[in-house]
Amino acid sequence: MLQVGLSLPHSPRGAASSFPMAKPAEGDNTGAGQEMFGSPPVTIVITSEADTWDIDASSSLGCGQFVDWDRMPDAEQEVPIPQDILSKPPKEIKKLAREGYWAVSRVLRAQVYHQLIQQIACRLVTPDALVYRDVASRLFGKLSVSSHPLPEFLEGCSMPTYCLNLEGVTALKKILICIGNLFPDITYSPILPSLVALLLHYSEDEAQCFENISRLIASNTSHTSYIDQSFLAHQASCMTFGDLANKHCPAAHKLIASTSENIFEVYSEWLSWLFHDLPFNYAIRIFDVYLMEGQKVLYRIALALLKQYRLSVTSTELEGTNIKADLKAFVQNIAEHVTVNKLLERAFGIRLFSRKEIWLLQMANRKALMERGITMVQSRQSFHLAVDIQNFSSSIVMAQEMRIIWSWIPERFSLFPPLLLFSTSEDGCSLQRFYTCCEGYEPTVLLIKTTEGEVCGAFLSSDWSERKKSRATSGFFGTGECFVFTVRPETERYEWVFIKKPELAKAVPRSRQRSPSPSPASLLSSSPDGCGTSSNHLTVPTLQRKGRLSPFLAIRHFLLPSKTASMFMSGSREGIIIGGGGGQALSLDANLLLGRTEHCETFDNPPLCQENFKVQLLEVWGFQNA
Repeated sequence: MLQVGLSLPHSPRGAASSFPMAKPAEGDNTGAGQEMFGSPPVTIVITSEADTWDIDASSSLGCGQFVDWDRMPDAEQEVPIPQDILSKPPKEIKKLAREGYWAVSRVLRAQVYHQLIQQIACRLVTPDALVYRDVASRLFGKLSVSSHPLPEFLEGCSMPTYCLNLEGVTALKKILICIGNLFPDITYSPILPSLVALLLHYSEDEAQCFENISRLIASNTSHTSYIDQSFLAHQASCMTFGDLANKHCPAAHKLIASTSENIFEVYSEWLSWLFHDLPFNYAIRIFDVYLMEGQKVLYRIALALLKQYRLSVTSTELEGTNIKADLKAFVQNIAEHVTVNKLLERAFGIRLFSRKEIWLLQMANRKALMERGITMVQSRQSFHLAVDIQNFSSSIVMAQEMRIIWSWIPERFSLFPPLLLFSTSEDGCSLQRFYTCCEGYEPTVLLIKTTEGEVCGAFLSSDWSERKKSRATSGFFGTGECFVFTVRPETERYEWVFIKKPELAKAVPRSRQRSPSPSPASLLSSSPDGCGTSSNHLTVPTLQRKGRLSPFLAIRHFLLPSKTASMFMSGSREGIIIGGGGGQALSLDANLLLGRTEHCETFDNPPLCQENFKVQLLEVWGFQNA
């Protein structure tokens, strides 16, 4: 193990508040007592640590010294531990973690936690237990009475104490202060207190707990993260959860969007649901799988909570309700609705995309936040991310209808105000004018109102100028974030078919060539109404220049079972097509006056309005600064 010697200043970095001594929460029936950082400073007594010892299967001495056993919801039973349990293959250990096997023994869980964390790849210079002992003795002394400020990155954060006794709460705060000294780059990390508190339950002493949490902080595993360490990273994670909720919990998302003016504010609490609001016996089971699988598993479990919440409430019940507070109360009382085993079972039944795809989405969200002025070094701030859609008007949809459409748009784009790029009422019915006005904007929202009063449209993820980059005269482009929708008479969204069935699309090696797709130019011209078929093929759009972030849900990341499963958008001199395979979700002629809609394989949608329709109005909206 690498040992690092560090010299520190006599006072900790940045004082947000001096830490108070916690008292057990009265009436605490969740096993997650808490306090708020930022209370008045008080003097605390720092006591010496217990002697160190080695965890083994024959002893549980020291493991649990920080726990207030009278407040624990259930005593963990001790059963014989198989000697070879930790030598099993990672896949089998992962299965055991999901099934709750570690709960049979406190000693086993302590062993597993320490071993798993020690196997995490992390930065070369990562503070260990010896460093903690040195730093703690300098900061706090031995058997001394002293007062110390907490790190700035905890300002305003609440702290679940998870049934820790007074010695445990003191240890928790000492560890957090040392983290503030040894990891000066951390500027915001509300999840840290909860993780340290949970680890203290299964640590032999403060030093071991500090070493383990340090390895989680310093993890450098590719496309995997454990702890967000800046306000930028935290907000990007919240946006990513919002995107995943949008795709995987459409019923809950629609309910929240219709009852909350700021849906992002609701989703910004997703990590608090898991490591603040859930009772201890739920949180610790989540921690079991989190150590094995990283942040992706947290997304899954939070989505399962959201799905369960939707099953438990109705739109009528939520009228006039603060949905953010209602969700919090629901999670705190989760035992009334679903067991921890059933919750995890439902979570692992949610088929998310790969860890890499989620990482790409998170990076894209970080970039969007940086464009809004959020930086790596700033601390938490109060600002309103959501766009006030009441301040813009459309000739096609009302504000409430646009509010629903806006809730479907990926979080990183909904940060920016909408901008009307093209309107047939102002710019005329010209396809060339359509291209001229829309090129340079990515993404765009297409709205169509027919002469029968029906309203439908599409969210289009790519710049219309992409149509020029194919070696064919026209080609399909776009990503899996494209979707089509109806507004009137019914409001409904139809996403890429692999959003609902990701198991059908396997990851493909980066070097592998994509299969060509049928040419949309021939689809437009093969029959008078533009709905014919063709066996012509096209090449994949040129890869982006080296060093640029690959787009989320780019088709080249997947091995698709059908050549027509990724026909997102296309444009030529003859017209435009959105969606393909067995028909087009939307197709418009060169005069933007006549259109057709059918079922297509890309979005698995029904006709969005009357199959053959006439356009009364057409608008294209872009995003300022997107």
